[in-house]
Amino acid sequence: MTATPHPVIRPRRLRSGPAMRRLVSETRLHPADLVLPVFVREGVTEPVPIGSMPGVVQHSLDSLPAAIAEAAAVGVGGVMLFGVPESRDALGSGATDPDGILNVATRVAREAAGDALVVQTDLCLDEFTDHGHCGVLDDEGRVDNDATLERYTAMALEQARAGSQLLGLSGMMDGQTAAVRQALDDGGYQDVALLAYAAKYASAFYGPFRDAVESQLEGDRRTYQLDPGNRREGVREAMLDIDEGADIVMVKPAGSYLDVLADVAAASDVPVWAYQVSGEYAMIEAAAAHGWIDRGRAIVESVRGIRRAGADVVLTYWATELAGWLKGGLE
Repeated sequence: MTATPHPVIRPRRLRSGPAMRRLVSETRLHPADLVLPVFVREGVTEPVPIGSMPGVVQHSLDSLPAAIAEAAAVGVGGVMLFGVPESRDALGSGATDPDGILNVATRVAREAAGDALVVQTDLCLDEFTDHGHCGVLDDEGRVDNDATLERYTAMALEQARAGSQLLGLSGMMDGQTAAVRQALDDGGYQDVALLAYAAKYASAFYGPFRDAVESQLEGDRRTYQLDPGNRREGVREAMLDIDEGADIVMVKPAGSYLDVLADVAAASDVPVWAYQVSGEYAMIEAAAAHGWIDRGRAIVESVRGIRRAGADVVLTYWATELAGWLKGGLE
């Protein structure tokens, strides 16, 4: 009987223990690579829990500084602010009101953050419109792309005046990056950066987010967000935004679109971010609550997978918690 030959190549040598695995790790997580999405609700005096997102709240203006300080203390790279207004109308007027909740929250956040992290703001109308769409509607109820761009440029100027350091263009209107860039430059805000949600898909995974912002949407956004089956189109959208002056481009959602993320990362000469959205968060939290998965390991694995696919930064609702683990020496 011939003896079974011993393997010549033994990849397991590099998996022999925690120190060795850490030494040869190809994808590392760092607190500065995380951005925390934060909801701020008008007219409340204390945080309001979001039922479909266990552990996430709608902050009050009073509770916001503590959330900023906590994120900064563990080294989170930035916060992305979303406003939840008390009243809405067809034009989303609250978005361009200097005293609207998002602009006020931005001023509060900048004061709380100082230079410790980057204060970012969502530039979209959906939280502020009574129909829940990301733009204004024409007489036939369709989203009017070019009329919406006028609203976006007005929003951009108000957010810049409030102190936002980076504007998240999440509406998926054609030409939005170029329009906002020109408006900012003409208004003297050349240093305000633009994050284009370039490849934002019409996803089922946004459901809990709509609870978080109390969205008024009926129907869907398939006429302006990307078809989930389209891979090349995601890259095309990202390249268009880069050509229009985006400083950073985004793929959203992250977990179900890792192929698009990898393609964009390979083609882009600007930073590429990804958003681990509310549905991704909720699924892991729900499974963990039932004891079906190891919560901590699932969180780390999901975020590391997004980074491995090519994201330079990940927006995640676990940003502060995960950053704390990383500071504590997480393998």
